[in-house]
Amino acid sequence: MPNIVLVTGGSGLVGKAIEHIVNTEPVGSRFGKADKDEKWIFVGSKDADLKDAAQTEALFDKYKPTHVIHLAALVGGLFTNMKHNLTFLQSNLSINSNILSSAHEHKTAKVISCLSTCVFPDAVTYPLTEAKIHLGPPHNSNFGYSHAKRLVDVMNRAYKDEFGEERVAGIPTNVFGPYDNYDLESAHVIPALVHKCYLAKKNNTPFIVAGTGKPLRQFIYSNDLAKLFIWMLKEYNDVEPLILSVGEDEEVSIKDVADAIVKAVGFEGEYSFDTTRADGQFRKPASNGKLMSLIGDFQFTPFEKALDESVAWFLQNYERARTGNPK
Repeated sequence: MPNIVLVTGGSGLVGKAIEHIVNTEPVGSRFGKADKDEKWIFVGSKDADLKDAAQTEALFDKYKPTHVIHLAALVGGLFTNMKHNLTFLQSNLSINSNILSSAHEHKTAKVISCLSTCVFPDAVTYPLTEAKIHLGPPHNSNFGYSHAKRLVDVMNRAYKDEFGEERVAGIPTNVFGPYDNYDLESAHVIPALVHKCYLAKKNNTPFIVAGTGKPLRQFIYSNDLAKLFIWMLKEYNDVEPLILSVGEDEEVSIKDVADAIVKAVGFEGEYSFDTTRADGQFRKPASNGKLMSLIGDFQFTPFEKALDESVAWFLQNYERARTGNPK
């Protein structure tokens, strides 16, 4: 019987990247469909409210997946999280519990869930490694979302322990790429800066970046992350979660990010850093040592190439991109 792979959150940044990879990689290749009969189904919030157990069960009844890549989550920016920790806790607990419960009832062979580096303790020694997830409470600003994500790891272990089921989790660092969220109220750093730079060019206004530009971050291109999730689906069977990231030696400064965006957008106006604004944490490095020891020869897309492709997509698709502007 051919595989049926259900991808929740299929209309988002990572879901769209997975769809692109499975549709462009050769069938039978490491990151392609296992065979020509394998089916991939990408669902979004319009298809089912995963907070609702009955709707989640109906989704599994409809598609009968043999495998699931679970990307769906209630997400928000920093200030939204701070105001609504209970909402983020309850909603994401419901989503994750319903997915894993329906997968159990339907005897789904494997579920891979997407976590976030926010699951790590606030007071932690760097670099982050998989062994440090449960060593202390997460940062207080988004503790609801963080605990809900952290409990996916706990549930995975429980399903493995009680039923012997394959339930695993990947932990990406900062993801970017086409189909990102460019809403200035809630976007992460790269899509926010891309949108700001685009507006500065369009309106002939200065492009001002908050902070000094000195902090360093690890960024992973969504198409690379998609390949890693597909690899996990095929080859990674350990209940231990796995950090999915470029190496610590590939950290990029916010200034380098902004410089690359200015170049990609073709912005020639006034460009500066507002050093009165806080920088946030200088570094939050995560080790990809375990990943690289298992996957072997994997080539990440060079940052500038990935950024150029992301900006090109945004410029070509501004009218339908998630910008927060009324359409």
